[in-house]
Amino acid sequence: MELSFAFIVGIIFGSFLNVVILRIPKEESVVFGGSHCTSCGTALKPWHNIPLLSWLFLRGKCSYCKTSISIQYPLIELLSGALFLTLADKFGISLPVFFIGLSFLMLLALSIIDFKYKMVPDSLNLLAILFAVIGAWSISGVVTNLQNALLFAGGFTLLRFALSYYLTSSIYRAGLPTKTSWNKYYDRTPFIEAMGEGDIMVAATMGALLGAKLAFVAIFLSALLALPIMLALLNRSAEEQRVPFVPFLALATFIVYIYDSPILAYIEANY
Repeated sequence: MELSFAFIVGIIFGSFLNVVILRIPKEESVVFGGSHCTSCGTALKPWHNIPLLSWLFLRGKCSYCKTSISIQYPLIELLSGALFLTLADKFGISLPVFFIGLSFLMLLALSIIDFKYKMVPDSLNLLAILFAVIGAWSISGVVTNLQNALLFAGGFTLLRFALSYYLTSSIYRAGLPTKTSWNKYYDRTPFIEAMGEGDIMVAATMGALLGAKLAFVAIFLSALLALPIMLALLNRSAEEQRVPFVPFLALATFIVYIYDSPILAYIEANY
């Protein structure tokens, strides 16, 4: 019964998450303005917004203009339900678990937006961090989560600065042979951003959710998950080689969060 309740809560929030994913990149309000068909603009009835079921009953088409409705909508709802179901199965139902679920939902929304639009909205990132920090079972836990969030945010900021400096310096040195007496004081070397600010904030969420040891494991796992995609795109254009990394960070964080006990046991036994 509890697991069924968790799944239902998950798909309900997943339905709202679809609104967030659709509207935030367009800078539209997620609160004001009723749901409507994105093709014909007709306002939807309440029975058109039943999570999962409406899409099935409508056979994936708008009730008015018969335009196909993206399968993204039921998939996001299903993933959200599965996420809450998995957390409830492992930890039971409680307020901290609810906040943790919301944090992962924000990471899910960030992943889809990053994948589709190559952008990582600060508003969702801040909510992900907030829910991760307060998703603790005690006041001391909240403090610890905040410390870990700040630790990883600061660490990633320093890493971003160091890598960006190295890459920019490398480009500058490579261009030195082309300098002449006419342009040696005119530097047009672009500043190379090695990491986006959105990734730094996701790292803060990872630190709050996982703690220091497990967050490092998740970062390593995310690189392994992204590696095959990056290798497959080696011969593509520079634009096509820009792989959104937030989805891999989010997936790795969830995997490590669910399997935290065996991972920690392995670390303690071998290191």
